[in-house]
Amino acid sequence: MWILTLLLLIFILGIIILVHEFGHFIWAKTFGVYIYEFSIGMGPVIYSHTGKDKIKYNLRAIPIGGFVSMAGEVYEDDNDVPKEKLLCNKKWYQRLIIMVAGVTNNFILAIVLLFVGSLIWGGNALKPVISEAVEGYPMYEAGIKAGDTIVKINDHKVNSWDVAQIVLSMKNDKEYYTFEIKHEDGEVDTYKITPKTEKNPDTNEETKVFGLMVSKEGRKNVWDSITYSFGKFGSLVNSMWLTITGLFTGKISLNALSGPVGIYQVVGDTVSAGLDYVIYLIALLSINVGFINILPFPAFDGGHVLFLIIEKIKGSKVNAKIENIVHTIGFILILLLMIYITIQDIIKFF
Repeated sequence: MWILTLLLLIFILGIIILVHEFGHFIWAKTFGVYIYEFSIGMGPVIYSHTGKDKIKYNLRAIPIGGFVSMAGEVYEDDNDVPKEKLLCNKKWYQRLIIMVAGVTNNFILAIVLLFVGSLIWGGNALKPVISEAVEGYPMYEAGIKAGDTIVKINDHKVNSWDVAQIVLSMKNDKEYYTFEIKHEDGEVDTYKITPKTEKNPDTNEETKVFGLMVSKEGRKNVWDSITYSFGKFGSLVNSMWLTITGLFTGKISLNALSGPVGIYQVVGDTVSAGLDYVIYLIALLSINVGFINILPFPAFDGGHVLFLIIEKIKGSKVNAKIENIVHTIGFILILLLMIYITIQDIIKFF
């Protein structure tokens, strides 16, 4: 079983990385940038092919990440390549398109997969409308019923179930959570709900349980699935933004993040759940990769975009040496974070 899970993990990451890097690659090629290498994975090369375009297409041993190596990514770094083929010498809008193309591809992939999944199997409800309050659990005992809508949790406005889950995962100094609930008759009430603590027999981890059920809505036509896919995309992006802000404010712990080992566990659970869950997982991870990459942090695509915006504002290019140093520091910090998250995942796993 673990071999199947590992192969599926490699396949999922491979698709997401390939789609992302292909975005950079195809637009760089379109604009005439000299490309040395298109690589999927990191570490030692296990397969290499040089195309008629003289670009090396490599498959590397570690199935995490990938890259498109282009001439002149920050400054004129190759005297053997014509200056007009260096990325740094391309027009501003061309460099911008190349930088955001990977993220754009990830988002497009996610929306397409959400559409397909919704059309075939239906999609989970977007609006935080309770389908059932389970008897014997806090929400039921508080008098909350099916059809009620969650408006706020702890003063956080809630417009989707994805956002609700993130808010409920945030640190809470009180024993109870404050829910603002809108009933079917339009009346709004506020409840202080103390969750029930249950222990997972497999992991021995304690989980806060409120006793809510979410319905799965069937999508009967193409238009419904289109509106769902874009609505779900926006909901997931919103929840990811809440997660990032929660990390900076301390309301969400770094231990809540997952790296490759954590994703391996999720994939293992997904395999037994069915193909629809696998497709949803690919969409979710693709949005995640795109969202993280577009953040204005050095070494990410968003970091490069930030320097392009600064260049546009000041009317001249940023000092190439300074930009290169900033991206290098950013890469080191990201690497350290990944090592920390991976160690935490391994500790949880074992």
